[in-house]
Amino acid sequence: MAKVADKYLLTDPWKIIEDGFHPDRSEVSESLFSLANEHQGARGFFDEGYSGNSLIGAFLNGIYEESFTEGMSYKGISNRLAFMVNTVNWLYTRIELDGETLDLAKSKFSGFRRELDFRTGELRREFVWEAESGKQLRLVFGRLLSMETKELACQQIRLTALNFSGRVTLSLGLDFSAPHRMYGQNFWDCPRQEAGAILGVSKNIGHRLFAGMRVEAEAPQIPLEAEKFVGVHLEVELVEGQQAVIGKSVILHSDRDNQQPLDEAWKRGISQRDASTKTYNEVLKENVAYWADFWARSDIVIDGDEETQQGIRFCIFQMQQTYRGVIDGANIGAKGLTGEAYNGNAFWDTETYCLPFYLFSNPAAAKSLIDFRYKTLPQAMERAKDLDCEGACFPVATSDGTESCTLWQHASLQFQPTTAVAYAIWHYALVTGDSTFLQAEGAEMLAQICRFLASRGQWSAKDKFGYYAVMGPDEFQMMVNNNAYTNYMAKRTFEFALGVFQTRRVLETCRVSPQELDEWRRMAAEMFIPYDPETGLYEQHEGFFNLPHIDVDAIPVEDFPLYHHWSYDRIYRNDMIKQPDVLMFMFLYNGSFTLDEKRANYDYYEPRCIHESSLSPSVHSIFASELGRHQEAFDFFRFATRIDLDNYNRNTGEGIHTTSIAAAWMNIIYGFGGMRSDGEMLSFNPSIPARWKGYSFQVMYRGSVLRVEV
Repeated sequence: MAKVADKYLLTDPWKIIEDGFHPDRSEVSESLFSLANEHQGARGFFDEGYSGNSLIGAFLNGIYEESFTEGMSYKGISNRLAFMVNTVNWLYTRIELDGETLDLAKSKFSGFRRELDFRTGELRREFVWEAESGKQLRLVFGRLLSMETKELACQQIRLTALNFSGRVTLSLGLDFSAPHRMYGQNFWDCPRQEAGAILGVSKNIGHRLFAGMRVEAEAPQIPLEAEKFVGVHLEVELVEGQQAVIGKSVILHSDRDNQQPLDEAWKRGISQRDASTKTYNEVLKENVAYWADFWARSDIVIDGDEETQQGIRFCIFQMQQTYRGVIDGANIGAKGLTGEAYNGNAFWDTETYCLPFYLFSNPAAAKSLIDFRYKTLPQAMERAKDLDCEGACFPVATSDGTESCTLWQHASLQFQPTTAVAYAIWHYALVTGDSTFLQAEGAEMLAQICRFLASRGQWSAKDKFGYYAVMGPDEFQMMVNNNAYTNYMAKRTFEFALGVFQTRRVLETCRVSPQELDEWRRMAAEMFIPYDPETGLYEQHEGFFNLPHIDVDAIPVEDFPLYHHWSYDRIYRNDMIKQPDVLMFMFLYNGSFTLDEKRANYDYYEPRCIHESSLSPSVHSIFASELGRHQEAFDFFRFATRIDLDNYNRNTGEGIHTTSIAAAWMNIIYGFGGMRSDGEMLSFNPSIPARWKGYSFQVMYRGSVLRVEV
């Protein structure tokens, strides 16, 4: 892969550390130093404001807005775009000394250091500000999101006058006026605000978000109020060499269903704020206990390689921050709660890349992810109708279950989300043995998925069943016929469903007729899978082998990412692929293919793959491990586990690649650990990278904890 690391953080097994400020990477750091607790997330932007490049981002899970594209829309093409909206800046701070306002884009400072500790969830930043007057002020900023009380966020500021005694002025507040950068506007009205409390209502959807704060400081607190802003003004008297501490605790309470009357939302928020008495240090102590328990169950320990140790712990930490199953109806956006990119929407990545992490560490959270799809089944059924089909078609991109992808060539042609939901049901039931879920919610979803797949597919003149005018996981091939991934996943879905619909009770509950079962059985049996028995190759789609060939290694590095540098149609004119397609279904159903088939398809498709998707390297690493190509596997793994820490794709500033870092976890467990979970029992065939001395991990399986040491 022609991608180069941009490493600027220190290597530490339990932290990420920025030693010295890097203004040219300010937004990258904001993404990397993000905090979250599933309910809310905040980018690592500077509390005190920064006039340089910065994306002030504070997000709440499930709080989104919507816009509609203008002009004529053909039937089946979505014109509604839902996006996770920027909310209240609860870290708002302004600091003045002798009339000068602190701004690291303009102010003179030294000793800058910022670190995020995976064992505490605390973000700390410190430096010495040398004001124009010559006075030196040491500042230490800390922030926390409570892992015990999901609505609670905490901020701490420590001030030490190094060469003077005198007054420092601070303003701390709650600011709803920040714009949503992607759309260049603010999406909040504030119908009620008073000292220390403010209620925001999103302009289009009507989400209610209450923000209330409590400030602790040894200084009089003068209330501040402006449009969409409440706060306090402090004048802190400092004594040389002595430290003053200011603490702020914030309650962010949201109504995700938009049903709560404004007065009730206000009263409930005020009550919760007034009942919240935990100090910063108390929340820190709780977080330390939470993360200690988590790491005892979920850590991956690597002996002999601190860089990849840091990388995988960063990935695991971010996964647990983003989602842990405590919010009903939540899902995982492609950027988690760290940025506006991809509009905060969830994709099929959830079921294929994220689910295994939770399935083997927190099965209840895994079930909650699938429950999101069950609760949004009505929207999926409406989407199928839009496409002139029956059953349920799950959306390509979504915040609330409705289709939010306005690119018709993706939203109308990709069915990976639908078969991924079926795969998730199968995988969850296989690993956990939860037959109750399988025969109830699982069966209901399967029935509607099969109805969609049956109505969307067609019979050829040769009496073979398949799918026409589709797009598989490789988004560089559009409107193709009989994409192997689409057809194979549909075949396995039909076969799985036929095994589930064995009892009269399940058949009657899901209203599945004998005629439907016969139809699905025939479709599965006659599914066209483009395969050459002589070479062992699966053709990605009909005609793929006849496409003009392009040497991807000859593409200039400066042309990447291709979406930004090539004409859109140019991408579709050759056999270059964006991410694994054939290899993807061979990975998901690994045990169904021979080693020779895996080798043949890897050798054919990997040289054609440019890994434009951050999801791509991990799957290739897992295959390389199985094929005994250990250095190649490690090279892919290193990219996958440090894709954000080293900003390989040069887009980490938009937010971290949340679903890709989930794939990095799979890279160790399924790749080096050689675990396979598509059989009746777990199996392991481990290997070890040459530079490692050893490694260990734990997985939960059917109520037991298995510890693997290599």
